[in-house]
Amino acid sequence: MTSVFLQDFLMVSQGMTLVFLAVLAALILFVYMLQKRKVGFATRVLVATGLGLVLGLAIQIAAGFPEDPMAVRFIAETTKWYGLVGNGFIDLIRMLVIPLIMVSIVSVIINMKGANLRSLTTNTLAVTMIMVVISVLIGLGLGLLFHLGSGFGAVAPGQSQIKEVHPIADTLQALLPANPVAAMLNTNIIGLVIFSAFFGAAAMRMGKRYPEVVKPFGDLIAALLKIITSVAMYIIKLMPYAVIAMLANTIAQRGLRGVLEVIVFIIALYLGLIIMFAVQMLALILHGIGPIMFVRKALDPMILAFTSRSSVGTLPVTIATLVRKMGVSEGTANFVASFNSTAGMQGCAGVFPALLVIFVARVSGTPIDLTFLIMSLIVISIGSLGIAGIPGTATMAASVALSGTGMAASFPLISPILAIDPIIDMGRSCLNVTGAMVNALIVDKRLGLLDAASYNNRELIHIADDGAASMNE
Repeated sequence: MTSVFLQDFLMVSQGMTLVFLAVLAALILFVYMLQKRKVGFATRVLVATGLGLVLGLAIQIAAGFPEDPMAVRFIAETTKWYGLVGNGFIDLIRMLVIPLIMVSIVSVIINMKGANLRSLTTNTLAVTMIMVVISVLIGLGLGLLFHLGSGFGAVAPGQSQIKEVHPIADTLQALLPANPVAAMLNTNIIGLVIFSAFFGAAAMRMGKRYPEVVKPFGDLIAALLKIITSVAMYIIKLMPYAVIAMLANTIAQRGLRGVLEVIVFIIALYLGLIIMFAVQMLALILHGIGPIMFVRKALDPMILAFTSRSSVGTLPVTIATLVRKMGVSEGTANFVASFNSTAGMQGCAGVFPALLVIFVARVSGTPIDLTFLIMSLIVISIGSLGIAGIPGTATMAASVALSGTGMAASFPLISPILAIDPIIDMGRSCLNVTGAMVNALIVDKRLGLLDAASYNNRELIHIADDGAASMNE
């Protein structure tokens, strides 16, 4: 009975579990002391990232670098408690996603003219798809350059199962919010954007006809937006503590052997992410936007996306950074960032599936010719519209890409890659978020709404929202 209580209920049955829980508590206290000493928020997040990496490696060293880390009792127990800190923070952030999107989109449209809304939509779609196509081309090119899949002929198929794939027409139809409540439950971001857009457009029209009747509704939306933003900023201040636990968990739960087996794929992927990030910075330069200031101000959402592996979970931080630090109009920030947290993700639905189709094609002996490459480009680019921005959706991206290129039966061959998915998902999610932010900046600049003075203002790097205490306090 005691063993069941300690192992299955309390999950603290090993001395090493207590040691590493105490270490986590000490590191959190250390970061808190940095906050009390007025160390900048971005600096605290960077310190926490380094501490999380070292802590994860320390757990692996203590366990002797096991092939299956989660089979080691103290690792399973420790990471379960670490998950309470890290995943709990992500749950708090995601708690705000639905109300933030709905209230912000309605607020945007109420205060926007119809012509501006059409321009915002068209520019968002155009910029999103152009950037996705570029990311897919980079992935396909690197896949060919690195000869991904060569030497994997003897790889065991494994137990991975392909996700059910529907025709693209059904996928696009599923994005429409037939049931707004179901869209909220399923985190159908595109569906929520569409529903909120219709709701906001109706409120805007009725506001012109019956201004006195609709005005209280507009005031309510404005007040809700202020309140939700304030809550978001308070939660964001907890990020340095959560980063330690999230990164330590990712490192501790993955064995080195699994990483070494697909090291070439990992190198190709991260090189592709770096190249695509360089393309994003080039796109900013071409639009007269300085990339160095972008990196300095985008650091917080980048680190959160890297450690949490969730584009949707990072959304409130992404929007707050765009509006408060980069001078992007609230309308563009909320619309583009919400849209790109699900559709057109350049990491998860661009570079990654492109590399994957080359890998599987070589392993399965599928001819890689011009027709195959063009088909892959079209399938992956269109399929990027339906991939959800939450951890683990790489499996769906892989399913769509392989099914669309006629290699669905070869899906089990990617088991070695999916086994280390959290390692590669960190970089992919980070690129997803930087892509959304770059897209928002470009769209805002094209619409003539970007506040260049705010974007270039160094003093805005560490600001918090108007009603909240500073992140540095």
